[in-house]
Amino acid sequence: ERYHFMVRIDRWVVRNTLAWLSDRYRCAENHTIGHWGINLSGDSLSDSDFCQELVQQVRRAGLPEGTLCFEITETATITNLTAANTFIKELKNMGCQFALDDFGSGLSSFGYLKNFPVDFLKIDGSFVKDILDDPIDAAMVKSINEIGHIMGKKTVAEWVENQEIADVLTTIGIDYGQGYHFD
Repeated sequence: ERYHFMVRIDRWVVRNTLAWLSDRYRCAENHTIGHWGINLSGDSLSDSDFCQELVQQVRRAGLPEGTLCFEITETATITNLTAANTFIKELKNMGCQFALDDFGSGLSSFGYLKNFPVDFLKIDGSFVKDILDDPIDAAMVKSINEIGHIMGKKTVAEWVENQEIADVLTTIGIDYGQGYHFD
């Protein structure tokens, strides 16, 4: 029951977001609408019908390359790596980007990441929030950032709650931050 519920929610979110963005794109000056992220549940990634529908909806929306970034969790991709990889590559060929959300919170493996076609690594906030006081968290963030950059991926630190954390992340070389500090 939960499985079908999450897929229905994702269908609704995707359908309405793409319709809204399509309208906005047609009416925008210079056809600029920015960069938009849409989270997808693991249940939806495992549903081949949902994946086919999403590809068709993205194609119909006709948005410029780089407008859409789909965020997927690490644990969702590990459960069906081959299908997720194929799905991601198809949407990337259509100009979409992908972010691997909450990286480091699950069964992180740099081995699978090496061949996984995501554009952004979103470093789990549980490492970021205590980066000022916990040398292990600081080392984890540094490590994920360094390996992500070597693999050609941009890094995003989640749960950036204050300027001091933002300053440390800047020193480490994190590309983007997300959290209350920026709201």
